[in-house]
Amino acid sequence: MNSSPHSINTLTDHLFRHESGKMVAVLTKIFGTENLETVEDVIQQTFMDAIQVWKLKGIPENPSAWLFRVAKNKAIDIIRKNKHSLQYDFNDSERALLKSEYTLMSTMDHLWKDEMISDDMLRMMFACCHQDISQENQITLILKTLCGFSTAEIAKAFLTSEDTISKRLFRTKTFFRNQKIKLEIPSSHELKNRTDAVINAIYLLFNEGYNSTHSDELIRKDLIDEAKLLCQLLCDNPQTQQPETFALMALICFHSARSDSRLTTEGEIILLPYQDRKLWNWDLIREGNDFMNKAAVGNTISTYHLEAAIAYEHCTAPTFEQTNWPQILNYYEMLCTIAYSPITEMNRAVAVMQVHGAHEALQFLQNMADHKKLESYYLYHSLLGEIKTRLHNSNEAKQHFEKAMGLTHSDVEKKMLKVKMGALLN
Repeated sequence: MNSSPHSINTLTDHLFRHESGKMVAVLTKIFGTENLETVEDVIQQTFMDAIQVWKLKGIPENPSAWLFRVAKNKAIDIIRKNKHSLQYDFNDSERALLKSEYTLMSTMDHLWKDEMISDDMLRMMFACCHQDISQENQITLILKTLCGFSTAEIAKAFLTSEDTISKRLFRTKTFFRNQKIKLEIPSSHELKNRTDAVINAIYLLFNEGYNSTHSDELIRKDLIDEAKLLCQLLCDNPQTQQPETFALMALICFHSARSDSRLTTEGEIILLPYQDRKLWNWDLIREGNDFMNKAAVGNTISTYHLEAAIAYEHCTAPTFEQTNWPQILNYYEMLCTIAYSPITEMNRAVAVMQVHGAHEALQFLQNMADHKKLESYYLYHSLLGEIKTRLHNSNEAKQHFEKAMGLTHSDVEKKMLKVKMGALLN
């Protein structure tokens, strides 16, 4: 294995992204959510040791196993030095065995088993999505602790400052420290609501990856991959195998299947009618279909079911023109019934345009009770520009596209809108 400094740095960056979340979950179970700083210190020191040792002795045959062994040994050192300290609570039933030299090693070996780590990551997700933590802080904490994102990366993803992200993390860690939130699967009577909160956090994380609002990149594959990984954890655990969980996984698979066709090699947007369907990932579409079948158990129809069903129609249409738009319109009508929002209504207008024409879509938007709430939403003006284009009203179409350009932060979306305005001149 190549042990050049560059290779080692690349490998440790990769391992930090993919393994640090597992370490966080195990170490938090050992030291408690009130000691996240200790957890982060152990992980940081472990990776610093890896860089130094691997440069001298070469990369070990199993780098992940090396990291886990070193992190475990560092945790053992801290336990031995602090087993009488008030900072760490080793008195509860789960951690009491860590205080005795007779049981310390065997208990630690048990805690670091692969099958235990998956459950601990799930418990960590529930802790991150505690009902008393704001939604933006939940996602920030998930990205930081379970996905291995740096503060700078999170700040970039959400177009905010590192200082803001640091404050969010500080507030959440203070909450954990004061409340001593236990790392546990919620009890049966609150499991459904708590799982719904976790699913929602994963959904928001995926959406930011699929259509990034705060980045130069429209598609953030790293966020998509992390969302899929976390959702898979829910799908694998019998306690969190809800129809909504499978429906979200289906939605992630269907949308991810089209990722490679959504941008040109220069990073410009390719709209759905012009995407090369041969680039769609059919393994992911089949995987999504399998999850949809699992989601169909019972009588639950959630927003995830309906959004996945819409994505399925797009994925399985032979061409854009052959898309089953009446069925998609039907799904949007159901979606607006169970979870109304102005944005969902606006998306419904797109289906109205495809089924009934631009004039009916314009009337639909004008009759929307909440259409004024969309005035600051760039896609609303982009849609109005498209409708006006189809109605051959180029001047008003241009005005709406220009307004849309002023409302989006994304350079690639601005380029796409410029192309649409350019087409008005032809």
